[in-house]
Amino acid sequence: MDNSSIYSLILYSLIACCGIMLLVWFWAHKLKNAGVVDIFWSYNFAVIAIILFWLAPGFEARKLLISSMVIIAATRLGTHLATRITKHLDVEEGRYQQLRKEWAPNPERKFFIFFQFQAISNVILAIPFFIITLNTKTELSPVEYAGAGLWLISVWGEATADAQLAAFKKDPGNEGKVCDKGLWGYSRHPNYFFEWLMWVSYFVFALASPYGYLAIISPVIILYLLLKVTGVPMTEEQSIRSKGEAFKKYQQKTSAFVPWFKRG
Repeated sequence: MDNSSIYSLILYSLIACCGIMLLVWFWAHKLKNAGVVDIFWSYNFAVIAIILFWLAPGFEARKLLISSMVIIAATRLGTHLATRITKHLDVEEGRYQQLRKEWAPNPERKFFIFFQFQAISNVILAIPFFIITLNTKTELSPVEYAGAGLWLISVWGEATADAQLAAFKKDPGNEGKVCDKGLWGYSRHPNYFFEWLMWVSYFVFALASPYGYLAIISPVIILYLLLKVTGVPMTEEQSIRSKGEAFKKYQQKTSAFVPWFKRG
């Protein structure tokens, strides 16, 4: 690996992501809705993919494949979040309302730090993309095709879970109820599971490149965040606040993360 190439690509990506999140923070401050950060956290991966496609010195076909995968996944998730969040820009999501209360009396300063940390996390999590796009070997390996195949499964799963939940919420008759239809009948968070599986696919893809084993950091971090920090814990706390006993019964019967058959 050419260290100068690595450092330059990381610097360009960091400047782009931090700059975008600075603008998003100004927007969120004006709206009093920090939830918009989720939209651009996803879109930032597409920005990094574009930078790497144009500037990384790796094999063109490999760069095109991984960049396309990242751009498609990031744009799909970001647009899904944008569609959901922009419908109620005047109402901040419960988990961010809770943070605003916890970070009083000056939540905006802490949200600024939080937004910049999100930008830094974009670059850290993009480690597989840096490794892959620096690989100059002029042939795609079976491992890379396996990673792309796993990515297809994960994108399908996450998109399906998101569509099923959106359809459930769209029905006025389901107000206050818990979605246990489709994939949500097998996991309380199938969208999170398939999001994690997507990062596993990037790790698998990276294994064909020099130092590819370092890419394991991304699915490990994502798994920790989803299970211990901003994913399952915050979502379930909000679900218990809004749905009470109905969600507690759902918790007792349904797998928290990995899709599996109901208990009892």
